Amino acid sequence: MLDISVEKIAYIIVRAREIDAKVGRWDSPGDAADADTILESRRGDATEQELRGFISDLNDDEKAELVAVMWIGRETFGPEELADAIQTAKEEATTPTEDYLLGIPLLSDYLEDGLSKLGIDPGEEEEEIYRPA
Repeated sequence: MLDISVEKIAYIIVRAREIDAKVGRWDSPGDAADADTILESRRGDATEQELRGFISDLNDDEKAELVAVMWIGRETFGPEELADAIQTAKEEATTPTEDYLLGIPLLSDYLEDGLSKLGIDPGEEEEEIYRPA
């Protein structure tokens, strides 16, 4: 079905959710981050940089499948159209995948919904990511 592992998609879901939870800055640029500002979005955010690097490091087939899963979750394609969605993602890739995906609001929800529509539950993999080592 998918060559990209559920673990990789779950990792992207978790990290995208962390980015979505952040809010715009409200303090002045000179203020140090503290408990009140920890969930603010800041330039050079390590979570976003980490996620960008992770997606960038995927091979082309994995990137296309990741986009296809998101499209299925967004209902651009149905789950029975997975092969068409993957092919379309390969043919229409004009921008880096990480830029495309991280520009989509609700990315984590679309990926989770896409997996669900494909009959895949990433819950266990997501829990492993959240679980401290």
